[in-house]
Amino acid sequence: MKKQPYLLLVIVSVLLFSCNHKEHLFKENVNDWFEKGDASWSFDNGELVGTSVEGSGFVMTNSSYKDFSLELEFHPDSTINSGVFLRCKEHNIDAADCHEINIWDLHPNQDFRTGAVVTKAIPLAKVTTLNQWNTYKIKNQGDHLQVWVNDTLTADLRDESLTEGFIGLQAAGKGKIKFRNVTVETLD
Repeated sequence: MKKQPYLLLVIVSVLLFSCNHKEHLFKENVNDWFEKGDASWSFDNGELVGTSVEGSGFVMTNSSYKDFSLELEFHPDSTINSGVFLRCKEHNIDAADCHEINIWDLHPNQDFRTGAVVTKAIPLAKVTTLNQWNTYKIKNQGDHLQVWVNDTLTADLRDESLTEGFIGLQAAGKGKIKFRNVTVETLD
């Protein structure tokens, strides 16, 4: 009978370690991410703020992710070109070597507006996001990529080209983008 508590402890430990793991990304004063490019990045009241005068810049995780659910809040001004980059092969942002989930309601080509997976999936719905807080929920498991903007499904596609990589946030063109509550949950 004395082995039962030990067995229970082992079972509970296995269950805890096999569960999905959720972590916060792009936190202030944490060195698990870096910035690169022309944009400037700062924190204001716990929000990560990207400001671009011209050119493009990004922040990116040092860790690589395979299957995950990413949730975040974003607040774009009316002029910024921004996006969320997933499974980037290298520490660079590029629509060919990453899944680029766009944040740009006024994109000249509306096939690439907010909610699109640039060059891979046009938005299933148009959601207006300018000058307000919005949510992105992005699930990337295996070859299946799904994107929700403010709880509206905007992309649902299969793509085998990228299986694992880094996560990045972009500020490009001219304007300001704010991010907060960026969390990633790894999926088994």
